Amino acid sequence: MPVNPIELALFASRLDAVCDEMGAVLRQAAFSPNIRDRLDFSCAIFDREGRLSAQAAHIPVHLGSMAHAMAEIVAAVDWADGDMLVLNDPFLGGTHLPDVTLIAPLFLDGRLIAFVANRAHHADIGAASPGSMPVSRRLEDEGLILAPTRLVRAGEIDAEVLDRILGATRNPEDARGDFLAQLSANRVGLSRLGVLVSELGESGYAAILGELNRYGERLARSALTAIPDGVYRFEDWMDDDGQGGVEILIRLSMQVSDGEVSLDFSGTAPQVEGNINCPLAVTAAAVLYVFRCLMPRQTPACAGSFGPIRLTVPQGCFLNAARPAAVAAGNVETSSRVVDVVMGALAQALPEAIPAASHGSMNNLAMGCADPKGAWDYYETIGGGMGAGAQGGGWSGVQTHMTNTLNTPVEVLESRFPLRVEHYGLRAGSGGLGARPGGDGLIRAFRFLAPTQVTLLTERRRFAPWGIAGGRSGSKGHNRLNGQSLASKVSLGVESGDLICVETPGGGGWGAPE
Repeated sequence: MPVNPIELALFASRLDAVCDEMGAVLRQAAFSPNIRDRLDFSCAIFDREGRLSAQAAHIPVHLGSMAHAMAEIVAAVDWADGDMLVLNDPFLGGTHLPDVTLIAPLFLDGRLIAFVANRAHHADIGAASPGSMPVSRRLEDEGLILAPTRLVRAGEIDAEVLDRILGATRNPEDARGDFLAQLSANRVGLSRLGVLVSELGESGYAAILGELNRYGERLARSALTAIPDGVYRFEDWMDDDGQGGVEILIRLSMQVSDGEVSLDFSGTAPQVEGNINCPLAVTAAAVLYVFRCLMPRQTPACAGSFGPIRLTVPQGCFLNAARPAAVAAGNVETSSRVVDVVMGALAQALPEAIPAASHGSMNNLAMGCADPKGAWDYYETIGGGMGAGAQGGGWSGVQTHMTNTLNTPVEVLESRFPLRVEHYGLRAGSGGLGARPGGDGLIRAFRFLAPTQVTLLTERRRFAPWGIAGGRSGSKGHNRLNGQSLASKVSLGVESGDLICVETPGGGGWGAPE
């Protein structure tokens, strides 16, 4: 059927609204600060074949990886009305084990129409290390592995499956609350999307969704046509893998031709011992994020918008790792570096449009206590400096690129956990100098009020965030325990009274400083 622009815009907005409402339900119903306060979750809609239809403006690394992996998940399952699937296996559609995904099919008159899905980060998914972000060597060290499994059958929760998941956690009642929040978010999504499909009819919904994808592809090709044709290359390095490997190379050759882009990561370092390895879906998420930023604001977040982008990542390199590779930090740290590499290549083609490197690390801090008498788990990411661009200096003390979470308020931390935040502020002077300076990083210091196990997974402690167009690099980050330097990736026990201080990197500067 013919679709006029107003109808198409209203349709796209209604899909987005479904995702937004799913996110609101998930946040309000969740128990953990990680979901309720930091907003470490994402919601999306897919068509019957698993192609992305819409997503909320949540976490780029969640949503891009879901978009890349959903088609294979959908094809492998015999779906039934009232089912809901749970998974976290990074090699079967997940990212890393703490990110747990729930997928629900929408049926109309017995026919499969679409899917709704949400992904949320659980601070405890059964790893021996509190916070479930260990300095690991194998996937099995990182917690409970969930291959795609029916959590709900014909509308009823499978108690055996849920109990198995909760039994791996230290606080099963809190975990239960978070999983029920995810279930509720999907149920709301099915209800709202079902109303839209019923109004349009199955064929009408499919027709307008097809037009949305064609519109997204037209906008994408128009934006990519603005990139001059050519081959652009860039390299950057991960600091280390936490297991003795250092200076781990990411190499990219990017070819642009007539509104299409092919990215080839041949020459990238092989799979490593530590946990900075990525499943391919995470690498794809980082690549898609960068190009999405070049597209007009009205570009719909659908499969058509990513059609002109091709990706080659050799199997067995650390950006396309194989089981049983450890991947806990790949989702957070390596994805950030992939963004830097793609932007570094694009900067050669679009020097006025691409900013300097941002802080390049989610500065992951996981902590807790495994003692059953007082078990607790907490995880957070800490912001840093944004890279400066031709249009302005970088922002200070913010999350950038592949994460989009908030910080947990100090009051929430101190009321729930045995610690005190002694310092939280900007790291003055850490942004790179330039005609437009990079943003400053953050300083966040924790005084522990009880013995605690702490894990740090951080980057840009060896290689500073690069400047651009003559701008200087931002300052490297530092981790300290009682004033003494710590490795970038470390797990250790601290005693009551100990102080851990995380100083995050600044962003790179743009243009030669005066």
